[in-house]
Amino acid sequence: MKATHKSVSSIHDAIAYGLVKFFRALADIYFGKRYANRAIMLETVAAIPGMVATWLLHLRCLRRIKNDNGWINQLYEEAENEKMHLLVYIQIGKPTYFERFAIYLVQILFTPFYLLMYMLSSKTAHRFVGYLEEEAVVSYNHYLEAINNGQIANTPAPKIAINYWKLNENATLRDVVIATGIDECKHRDINHQLSDNINAGNKILQNIYPETK
Repeated sequence: MKATHKSVSSIHDAIAYGLVKFFRALADIYFGKRYANRAIMLETVAAIPGMVATWLLHLRCLRRIKNDNGWINQLYEEAENEKMHLLVYIQIGKPTYFERFAIYLVQILFTPFYLLMYMLSSKTAHRFVGYLEEEAVVSYNHYLEAINNGQIANTPAPKIAINYWKLNENATLRDVVIATGIDECKHRDINHQLSDNINAGNKILQNIYPETK
């Protein structure tokens, strides 16, 4: 998975990047190299923005009596994809009771936080997700490196992962991590492009989906 970074070029970018780095530092302190458990918390957070943005966009389209030009489906698919990541890594990481409680706590705290961010500045919110996914790609690359080096056992892939990504029946944890990282790269690029489009005053998803007649 190729790690990339969108350079910070505005105050909105700086705010988004600073918040992501703060959350990354907290994750580093608590999880260290427990990559599966880190993935559980990461996917808990990552599954929220797409659903929040979908809901707000749906209401905006109703108010303005306009089409969303494909944005709703894109963001809903992103939320569903991140949810499946969470379900997969729950089986791999075997979280403690405290970590399961933390999933509830993160939802309670992060959902209104992102809702407010999106209402105040959707371009900042999408940039935040873009930077969050950048860090996700870095984390999954570290996870993959640990597997390749033998620091983490390359165990058989969970059945749910094989079915979701249509992997080979003999697929391993390494295959799961690669598939997850590829997904995160897509989310990273899409959210950065959405933020760029909003910043440039373009129509929603103008450069990704054609205008619906």
